[in-house]
Amino acid sequence: MNKIYGYCRISTPKQNIERQVRNILSLFPQAIIVREVFSGTKYQGRRELEKILAKITSGDTIVFDSVSRMSRNAVEGFKLYEELYDKGVELVFLKERHIDTCTYRQELEKQVNLSITSSDDITNDFIKGIIEVLNKYMKSLAKRQIELAFQQAQKEVDDLHQRTREGIETARRNGKQIGQRKGRKFHIKKKQPIKDIIQRHSRTFGGSLKDKEVIAIINSTPELHVCRNVYYKYKSDLQRTLELQNQ
Repeated sequence: MNKIYGYCRISTPKQNIERQVRNILSLFPQAIIVREVFSGTKYQGRRELEKILAKITSGDTIVFDSVSRMSRNAVEGFKLYEELYDKGVELVFLKERHIDTCTYRQELEKQVNLSITSSDDITNDFIKGIIEVLNKYMKSLAKRQIELAFQQAQKEVDDLHQRTREGIETARRNGKQIGQRKGRKFHIKKKQPIKDIIQRHSRTFGGSLKDKEVIAIINSTPELHVCRNVYYKYKSDLQRTLELQNQ
C-alpha cells in the first residue's frame, strides 16, 4: 500500500511547527507526519527528510506545506524534484499546487495533435515541425514553473539574510553592542534561582534530598525547568565555588 508522508520543517526551535502539521492533516489526514528542526538551506543533512528519501518508493507521496520546506536552494531543490518525479514519487506543495508532480505530469502529457489533411508533403512537414516546436515549448514552460518556485524560495531566504546583515551593520554604526563582549560571561536569568535550590536541598551541600528529588522541585516551576545535564553542570559549579572558598 502506498504511503503518504507529511514533512514539516522549521529553521529554529522558536518557530511553531504545528501550523504545518495542521495544514497537511487537514487535506491528508492519513499522512505520516515527520517533524524536523533544522537551520540551513541545503536539503543534504536534513536527517528526517533523508530517512524518507531512503525508503520511499514509486507511488508514495510526500506532502510539504510549501516548496521552501523541501529546499530553499533553487538548483538542489529542482534536482531533487526531478529525481523523485523520475522515481514515480508524488510531491504535493500546499501553497504552490501548480507545481505538484501530478500537475507537472499533466502539463508534460499535453500534446498538440492536429489532423493534417493537406496533400502537399512540404506543407505537412511544415505543420509537423510547428507542432513539435510547440510541444517542446509547453514542456519547457512546465519545467520553468517549478524552477521559478524554487528560485523564489531561495530569494526569500537570501533577502532575509541581507536584511539581517544590514540591520546588524546599522546597529553597529549607531554604537550598539553586537553579540557578547569579549571576556563577558553569558548570564542566564534562571541560573541563580536553580543554584539556590540545589544548594538548599541537595545532600551534597547539607540538604536532605537526592539529585532526582531536587530536579523534581526545580521542574515544578515551569520557568525554571532544567534538564539533567544542566542540573549537574550547575551543581559542579557550586562545588568548585565552595572548594575555592575553603582553600
